[in-house]
Amino acid sequence: MEQEIHFCTTPDGVRIAYATVGEGPPLVKAANWLNHLEFDWRSPVWRHLLEEFAHNHLLVRYDERGNGLSDWAAEELSFESFVGDLESVVDALGLSRFSLLGISQGGAVAIAYAVRHPERVSHLILYGAYALGWAKRGAPAEEIERRQAQLTLTRLGWGQDNPAFRQLWTTLYMPDATPEQMQWFNDLQRVSTSPENAARLFRELGNIDVLDLLPQVKVPTLVLHCRSEAVAPFEEGRRIAALIPGARFVPLEGRNHLLLEGEPAWEKFITEVRRFLGTEQKAVARKQEGLWVAMKRCSTCQRVYADETLSFCRHDGMPLVRESPDASAPTVALADNMQQSREVEPTRAFHPGTASNEDSRSGTD
Repeated sequence: MEQEIHFCTTPDGVRIAYATVGEGPPLVKAANWLNHLEFDWRSPVWRHLLEEFAHNHLLVRYDERGNGLSDWAAEELSFESFVGDLESVVDALGLSRFSLLGISQGGAVAIAYAVRHPERVSHLILYGAYALGWAKRGAPAEEIERRQAQLTLTRLGWGQDNPAFRQLWTTLYMPDATPEQMQWFNDLQRVSTSPENAARLFRELGNIDVLDLLPQVKVPTLVLHCRSEAVAPFEEGRRIAALIPGARFVPLEGRNHLLLEGEPAWEKFITEVRRFLGTEQKAVARKQEGLWVAMKRCSTCQRVYADETLSFCRHDGMPLVRESPDASAPTVALADNMQQSREVEPTRAFHPGTASNEDSRSGTD
């Protein structure tokens, strides 16, 4: 399964990179803070989620202006422009109706789009989303001061070879990540945007306010949120679900803002989303037909993996047990020294001028 990357141009002349993969009813993922279409596709932080949706859908993703393979030198980095980027991608593909996924900041963008174009959105899925940015939540002065300090650190330390500054964000977004996943996210920050853009984007995200739009959402909506995450408070998920008419709210147990493969919250997330989108039976059919990649579970920590090439748990190194399709006696996954993970070395960064991201950093410092 390989993605195809294309470009479209917004009304204000910004080139937006978007990718498609899979077949079936279209599902569009709104961009969130820091994306890189090619880097994310190979990343253990994002790959499992992207493959899950691509199994039953034409999955559409894009890098919003200011980061990834889209133009970095965009004059306007505003919430309104973020919604416009989504509109441009959808129009370029000629999609008339589709499911829309919003994660983190992408949730607010998806909400705004669904209100403007209700006839085009069949399902709205919001995970780890917030209606009010960090500067709009009425937080204590100490919290605002802490955010301002993060803004300064981002501007000064983002582009340095020493990952200590970027590790701050990695720890916030994925406190339970493995060292490999943390390394990938550290690298993503460095290759996805410049220090100046990262600071501009962070400041703009703090000013997001779509609270008044929530009662205007008229499409079926599923809201999922981890109870103990630190990036978007659990209360933000509750607020969104309470104010969108008819929305269903699913609390998840976990601390990660970005769901990682194998954690209990990931299993519940995909189960609820499949049910909401009506793809649950298709997943069962794939398993029965032998087209489904067998799930493997760690016998000690109970993490679950859908990577057929893995033999040992990434968390504790214990052998993985293959779960049989009929849920009868599982078999232990064979340890084969010749097996290789399908993922690329996490320290391998993308560099300007290569064929993979040529023209992706136009106008950057």
